[in-house]
Amino acid sequence: MSELESPQRLWTRDFVLICVVNFVIFMAFQMLMPTLPVYVGKLGGRESMIGMITGIFTVAAVAVRPWLGLELDRRGRKGIFLTGLAVFVAVAASYQFAGAILWLVLLRVIHGIGWGGSTTAAGTIAADLIPASRRGEGMGYYGLFNNLAMALAPALGLFLINRFGFGELFTTSSLLALLALLLAAAMRVPPAPRGGDAKPALFETRALPPALIMFFITFTWGGVVSFLSLYALEKGIANIGIYFTIYALVLMVVRPVSGVIADRQGPAPVVVPGLILISLAMLVLAGAQNIWWFVLAAVLNGLGFGATQPILQALTINLAPPTRRGAANATFFSAFDLGIGAGSILLGVISQLVGFNRMYLLAALSGPAGLLVFFSQYRRKNMPVQQEL
Repeated sequence: MSELESPQRLWTRDFVLICVVNFVIFMAFQMLMPTLPVYVGKLGGRESMIGMITGIFTVAAVAVRPWLGLELDRRGRKGIFLTGLAVFVAVAASYQFAGAILWLVLLRVIHGIGWGGSTTAAGTIAADLIPASRRGEGMGYYGLFNNLAMALAPALGLFLINRFGFGELFTTSSLLALLALLLAAAMRVPPAPRGGDAKPALFETRALPPALIMFFITFTWGGVVSFLSLYALEKGIANIGIYFTIYALVLMVVRPVSGVIADRQGPAPVVVPGLILISLAMLVLAGAQNIWWFVLAAVLNGLGFGATQPILQALTINLAPPTRRGAANATFFSAFDLGIGAGSILLGVISQLVGFNRMYLLAALSGPAGLLVFFSQYRRKNMPVQQEL
């Protein structure tokens, strides 16, 4: 029996490769997240413009994900995966030549398309490679690699712009994306599942409830990734990279544990406390006075996001037929991106009106909203994550 056919083996050659590619591309991506707002400010943009720059990226990704999900199910995964990564390489190298806000907006749109293609394909490939009975655990480990990137990349990005400048930042990001492209080209990707009554589609309706919960979670992240650096500067903290490092380290500890718990006991014991912790993190940020408040918020947010995200993604995949796995991932990641985009844009406007403190206070309402969706859809608290239709 080959590696790809083994029903229970998780750590195959290609699962290791997709995890490493996931790490490298998230390094290239996450190092831009806390630094692009500073770049926009350098070009003369205000808070609402910073939110728009982040938001337009996610809008572009959301716009292409449904079509890409359909094509993943129709034509297979690898071609879309490699194309998305190639677009990422080209755009990351071009940021340093964007001397005006208009050009930056255009590059963000193209970047969002590449990001939508590469991440939708990568998540679908990972789901294909993980045994159904270990999907919560497997998605937890898969996500662990982008968490490791989150632990390193934001601080690296801030170091690069402070020590060398934005040119070195964008060059490093493009080289990392190129490495991800080369590694992805070496992968053996399983063919898209065939047969069954469910035909490929643009959206997977069974994925909508967990995707909506994910939207509320990433809505808060839009406020964190777009404005935390500026908020910290208001509090006299020049480099808030420690927040992202602690956040990601906590995620790395939580993800494998939460995946095993959910595979055995269902999603409720993981998702419910996770949503509560995310709201608590926003409340701590709203009252932040010094660096230790930010550290506490990072721990709470890491615990909450680390518990919920891989379980909701596993639930999304397993509630969909295998022939619509690409559509299910596209639906999930569309909500993921839309949450970040909506959070960046709406919270950016709110921050200009009432300040960052009250902005994070309002962001805390996302947790209760997610709980309402969860309990309205998943009353069976022991519903197995590994269920596959």
